[in-house]
Amino acid sequence: MSKRLKEKYAFIIDYFEKNMPVAETELDYNSTYELIVAVILSAQCTDKRVNIITPPLFEQYPDIYSLADAKVEDIFMFIKSCSYPNNKAKSLLGMAQKVVNDFNGEIPDTIDKLQTLPGVGRKTANVVASVAFDTPAIAVDTHVFRVANRIGLTKNSKNPLETEKVLNKYIPEEKWAIAHHWLILHGRYICKAKNPSCSKCGLTETCDYYNKSIKTK
Repeated sequence: MSKRLKEKYAFIIDYFEKNMPVAETELDYNSTYELIVAVILSAQCTDKRVNIITPPLFEQYPDIYSLADAKVEDIFMFIKSCSYPNNKAKSLLGMAQKVVNDFNGEIPDTIDKLQTLPGVGRKTANVVASVAFDTPAIAVDTHVFRVANRIGLTKNSKNPLETEKVLNKYIPEEKWAIAHHWLILHGRYICKAKNPSCSKCGLTETCDYYNKSIKTK
């Protein structure tokens, strides 16, 4: 790691530890079952929308077994206001049936096993593993991918897995789980995709985007 990059990571970690000491998922859930359903629904959909959808869904299907016995078209009716409801309804049913049939109704607790479930890619597996099972993991969603590249934590990463590997390399393992939430929340409320609020950001001193594109204007 170059001295400059080392200083950048140190600056950013220090900033978030001081200004965002508590950083957690904004999805509402009361169990690992509810968490995995919510995370599957959250793909390309806002947490706010997911939190509107899930209460009636969980009232109808309070556990993995009831969801496994559902019909795709019935699940669809509960989630039709989220993005890609047809695919997600099929994924939720497939996930529930595999958990019941292959894991005795218990949500698996490793990233590799989670990724065997329908609708569960690496990002979803990392979120569930880190939030529910305290597994050190950085889940790279669109916010994390954008913020890491924009600030300069990664250089021209082409995909989420590449970004994850770089962040894992330079962020101490014990901070992976909270770093995931730091970057998500920063991207959601400050470093937004279209109109980043640089005037409200405490990272401008070390941000590549700000120093190349904003400060020079």
